[in-house]
Order: sequence, then structure tokens, then C-alpha cells
Amino acid sequence: MLGWYLVTALLAIPSLWAAARVRSTFHRYARVGVRSGMSGAEAAASILRAAGISDVRIEPHRGMLTDHYDPRAKALRLSPEVYQGRSISSVAVAAHEAGHAIQHADAYLPLKLRSAIVPVAMIGDRLWMILFFIGIFANATGMIYAGIALFAAMILFQLVTLPTEFNASSRAKALLASSGIVTTQEEEAGVSKVLGAAALTYVAAAVTAVLQLLYMLSLARRD
Repeated sequence: MLGWYLVTALLAIPSLWAAARVRSTFHRYARVGVRSGMSGAEAAASILRAAGISDVRIEPHRGMLTDHYDPRAKALRLSPEVYQGRSISSVAVAAHEAGHAIQHADAYLPLKLRSAIVPVAMIGDRLWMILFFIGIFANATGMIYAGIALFAAMILFQLVTLPTEFNASSRAKALLASSGIVTTQEEEAGVSKVLGAAALTYVAAAVTAVLQLLYMLSLARRD
């Protein structure tokens, strides 16, 4: 068990570093206003209007960087700093989430696949560790591989998430420029840094999960 915790702790380092970087980058550009003067909520509304989308609600949501688009409720939920803020960080994150709403309207395939995998990934998140460790302690090969299969389903969700997030960021940068919300090269560079740091968290999480899967498979082969 000590070996498991040590390996897990080491594998967590890239994700922790990526999370720290996205927070520091967000806070850095949260202090830099946009010349358009738009808040995150106003930027998201402007982008959705330009895309011809009128049935998505934009709502404030509690928490730090809890911003997300809920396709079931057709609701774009923005954290307080993003919803109210009039900074590069605020409009970048809001535009990114609006990009997900546009993906939904366009029936973007990776987003549809991610939504389809969500129920299995949620089950995997709850059960994989229980099955895996019971299998290890009981020397039950079937339970070990059942836990690994559920963990693999979570990885599949993370891998499908990558193109979804990259595409939403690409849409965000283009839409912010075309809508006149971001008007200078400095603002465009700031948006790219904020969104790039956010994308790195998804890459780090996926790489960490794949490495952990390989470690789990090595443990399974020993038993």
C-alpha cells in the first residue's frame, strides 16, 4: 500500500502544478481590464447572440473557477469573478464556456461523445477504487480488472474531453476578436495565455491518469 500512495503522490505532481499555473495566470490577467469594458456575462451574451443562440441562460455560480456549460439545462454558469469581472481573464473564460454552448448547438461530435460517456465515467469514479483494492486484497482477478475497466472508462472521458476543450478555446479566441470584445494584440495574447493554462490542466490530468492505469495493470499482472 505504501508503494501505491507514493506512486499516486508522484503522479499527482503534474496536475497540481497545472492547477497552480491556471490559478496564477487567471489572477494575473484578472487585474488587466479589456478596453471594450465588457463583463464576462456580457461577453458570453454577445457571443451567443452572434451565433444565433437565444435559448441558453447565463447564470452566476458560486465558487472559484467553477465555470461550466450544462447542456441538459442549456445554462452557462459563471463564477463571480468571471460573471462580474471586466478583465481579460473574465472574458476569456466566459467566451470559452460560450464556445461549449455553440458546440452543443452545432452537435459537435466530441461533445456528444463526452456527454454519452458521462454516466459510465461517474459510476467508474465511485466504484473503480473499491473494486480494484478488494480484488488486490482478496486476490480476485475479476474484481481487479473490473476496477481497471471502470478506471479506463474515466480515462476515455478525459481523452474525449481534450478535443472538446481545445476546440472551445479556439472558438473563444476567434469570437472574442470578431465580436470586438478583445481589440488589441496584448489582450489577444492574454486570452491565449489564460486559455492555454486552462487547457494544460486537462492534458496533465489525462497523462497522469494514463500513467496510473499502466501502474494498475502492472500490479494486476503481479497477482
